[in-house]
Amino acid sequence: MNSQQRIEFLIKTLEQHNHAYYVLDNPTITDYEYDMLMQELIQLEKENPQFVNPLSPTQRVGGKALDSFGKITHQRMMLSLSNAYDEHDLIAFDTRIKGLLKIDTPIEYVCEMKIDGLAIALEYQQGKFSYGATRGDGTTGEDVSQNILTMPSIPSFVHETKTFEVRGEVYMSKKVLLTLNQERLASGEPLLANTRNAAAGSIRQLDPSISAKRKLDAFFYYLVNTDDFTFATHAEALDYLDTLGFKTNKERKVVLGIQQVMDYITTYEEKRKTLTYDIDGIVIKVNNLSLHPRLGYTAKTPRWAIAYKYPPELVETILEDVIFTVGRTGKITPNAVLKPVKVSGSLISRATLHNEDFMESKDLHLGDYVYIRKAGEVIPEVVSVNVTKRMFNAKKVTMITQCPECQSELVKVDAMHYCLSETCPTKQEEKLIHFVSKDAMDIQGLGESNIRFFYQQHLISKPSDLYTLKDKKAMLHQLEGFADKSIEQLLQAIEASKSQSLERLLFGLGIREIGEKTAKTLAKKFLTLDAIMDASEEDLLLIPEIGPVAASALGHYFSQPSSQSLINELIGHGLNMRFTGKVSGDAGSFFSFKKVVITGTFESFDRDQLTQLLEDKGAKVSSSVSSATAYVLYGHDAGSKLIKAQQIGIPTLNETQLLELLSKEKV
Repeated sequence: MNSQQRIEFLIKTLEQHNHAYYVLDNPTITDYEYDMLMQELIQLEKENPQFVNPLSPTQRVGGKALDSFGKITHQRMMLSLSNAYDEHDLIAFDTRIKGLLKIDTPIEYVCEMKIDGLAIALEYQQGKFSYGATRGDGTTGEDVSQNILTMPSIPSFVHETKTFEVRGEVYMSKKVLLTLNQERLASGEPLLANTRNAAAGSIRQLDPSISAKRKLDAFFYYLVNTDDFTFATHAEALDYLDTLGFKTNKERKVVLGIQQVMDYITTYEEKRKTLTYDIDGIVIKVNNLSLHPRLGYTAKTPRWAIAYKYPPELVETILEDVIFTVGRTGKITPNAVLKPVKVSGSLISRATLHNEDFMESKDLHLGDYVYIRKAGEVIPEVVSVNVTKRMFNAKKVTMITQCPECQSELVKVDAMHYCLSETCPTKQEEKLIHFVSKDAMDIQGLGESNIRFFYQQHLISKPSDLYTLKDKKAMLHQLEGFADKSIEQLLQAIEASKSQSLERLLFGLGIREIGEKTAKTLAKKFLTLDAIMDASEEDLLLIPEIGPVAASALGHYFSQPSSQSLINELIGHGLNMRFTGKVSGDAGSFFSFKKVVITGTFESFDRDQLTQLLEDKGAKVSSSVSSATAYVLYGHDAGSKLIKAQQIGIPTLNETQLLELLSKEKV
């Protein structure tokens, strides 16, 4: 056996042992024997570099770091699944299928774990791994092949010469996340929130060596081109993936009829807590593959499958304290300080209590045992109190009457309390943070920590002071962490912000009731800040988007001497006071005069870019779905807005469909 043959033999042998260890959990040799074979392969490849195979197990530690990910177009779209939240949704799903097939006998389904990770697609050609890609927008994903190959459970070679695509979910086990976070805690790095975020972030590392250290794994749940094979059922296709060396989830089960589906879901509602990985639901698929083409697809989902989502996890913990924070408008927000507890994979120690009415409705007392959950699986919220555990002398939580920062008397406006003091230090800091934020003046390098530091060092106290920092270079040089280059970059970013369009400045001023969209509406209507300041409340109310509260707030703000002084100072520093965008939309656009809602993330745009593009085409971009919504535009990880649109019959467009529409217009 020559060197090339020995290398090929060792690669196949090590692949077999990897499969036994990582997929079957049944090692066939000792770690020492495995290491000896690996060392022999490393040495042979070193001596014979011309025979090094990029799919060799020696290359799985991660190759050269990338500057960016390439793009891969999926041969068949990676569609998302429609969701079910209760038994009524499941029965409706079963009824639709029977109606489409015109049968009334029980349907055979496959129930599978809905792994909480990141969807991937792998292609194999001539028995070899070809590429691995993320889902992306369903049509185009990112090429993460190098990172995929760092995962030892994924086969580099298979005994199938047909070209095929297999799809699955990359995940991080609970144990690996715990170990990784312990290491990050010891090194002072921020902790990873949960297994899903950890997996998604790890597979998208530009440096494959980092992905390799994260010990990712994957379950595979779908052979895409089953029509190239002879399988009769989805279950048979999964069994075949097992024989090829792919790791499939063994918790799956073939059941008959929707009642057995619901029984399976009930079984795993508790059992899922004992799994070594996180799931957020159960996927139900019609088992008979010949029925899939007959059932077909909607624009975004297959009709032969659905994902049942378990309700948000309720967790009990202790209300240790309530603290009150001050926002830029002076709004006071009560926040629950909780005994840290894991909720849906994240460690939660704080939750907003919104306002006095919310606290009263929950009848909160310090020391209460409270139930919390993540609203929409994202925002922690207090749901209720376990009053049976309340201490007899527990102190009721009440709203404060003075600002926690400056001790000024609070004023209640509707449901909210406000500090009206113009000298409140926290309000001033928050106003500065808002002024430089991405959606306002977008001054790079001036994050929250730098603003607070500059304020506390008395370098700035109001937005106009930012434009005097160029005259305080000597003081900046004396501050720890500010080198020549960083100071110059910061000053350049501040100088560049002077040319921002009027709507950004107007939003950045932090006028109560004037959000980002209202600011843009005003800027497009009046074109200059002078014109806005001169407008009467009657003039403002002629604009459909401006109500009496916003009109009154504008009038009040511009009548204040402090506001007038600030604006004059900004003018003196050379800030632009005019709207520089397009004044009117494209009347010939598909989106002209249509109300649209954006949800999810997009490959081709960030949210701000897409909003700007649609508004330039005459659309009104709204944050909520209603019967007046013309379209919901959805990207990856779309949430409740897409669900609501589907429920009330609002038309939807995915990114591919959106790009097709835009390509027909002058973008």
